[in-house]
Amino acid sequence: MTSPTAAAPLAVPAHSRLEDGVAMAVGVVLISVGIAFLASAGLLTGGMAGLAFVLHYATGVGLGKLFFLLNLPFYWLALRRLGLAFTLKTFAAVALLSVLTDLQPRLLHIDQLQPAYAAVTGGLIMGMGFLVLFRHRCSLGGVGILALHLQQTRGWRAGKVQMAVDCCIVAAALATVEPGRVLWSILGAIVLNLVLAMNHRPGRYLAA
Repeated sequence: MTSPTAAAPLAVPAHSRLEDGVAMAVGVVLISVGIAFLASAGLLTGGMAGLAFVLHYATGVGLGKLFFLLNLPFYWLALRRLGLAFTLKTFAAVALLSVLTDLQPRLLHIDQLQPAYAAVTGGLIMGMGFLVLFRHRCSLGGVGILALHLQQTRGWRAGKVQMAVDCCIVAAALATVEPGRVLWSILGAIVLNLVLAMNHRPGRYLAA
């Protein structure tokens, strides 16, 4: 006889395709707005987006195009370790963000934004966008794929992994970006990844 105090195992509800699609759109739009905040203040972020920022500032090539190309090598790891569904959703999210990022100047125009406010607010908005994607087994490629892989295989928190890599990438931007903007960018990366570290923990969120 089952003890009345024994907890019955919880059924884990799966997200529907519609829920996944809406979540991807919401997450990508939030991240694109956060990127617009950073770009308007001349800042950058971590991950592949950060590398795309650095190359964009150095060459003038479209940020969205660079972001899409830089993510291509990571799909092999995603397909091998995280599955076809994750890889397809991530590819779609990366493609959508690449398009939105290049269209963003036509859709959103910011006349003036202080670097400190841009870093904190942009980091918060992007962190929430990444959180939405991660909870629907989707990412924006690059470091996000690596962070999720290490969280599943090693138990390392995705937020902490991404924070460490992001800070290194932003620090490397000193070669092309003035130190003041790099410091504000590091603050933005820390804020972004604190959102993930506090809210994206294995076992806490049950939906699949």
